[in-house]
Amino acid sequence: MTTEKQTYTIRRLSRSSLPPITVEIECAATTPEGVKLGLAVRVAFGQKADLRDADLAGANLTGANLADAYLAGAYLAGADLTRAYLAGADLNLANLASAYLAGADLAGANLTGANLA
Repeated sequence: MTTEKQTYTIRRLSRSSLPPITVEIECAATTPEGVKLGLAVRVAFGQKADLRDADLAGANLTGANLADAYLAGAYLAGADLTRAYLAGADLNLANLASAYLAGADLAGANLTGANLA
């Protein structure tokens, strides 16, 4: 399977005044959307991007290191956060409905007002 560099844009929720986040990822053209989004989040986080109000629904973030990430108000419904390292992350008012959190490390994370249903 051939990989190629692609420009990927992480959208913000409609209520947000923040601009979308655009990064370069490398993957196959046939890579599923959730995996592409997960790759983009990892790149953006590595670049210290502000992920507030980001639309991350369905992102594959399995095993991602997002310690101290600023994810306040992010939409993570249905995201796969299995074994993700979210220690100290700000998830204030984040929507984690139906997110997969098995083995995720949320030590010290701010979950005030987060939707975990």
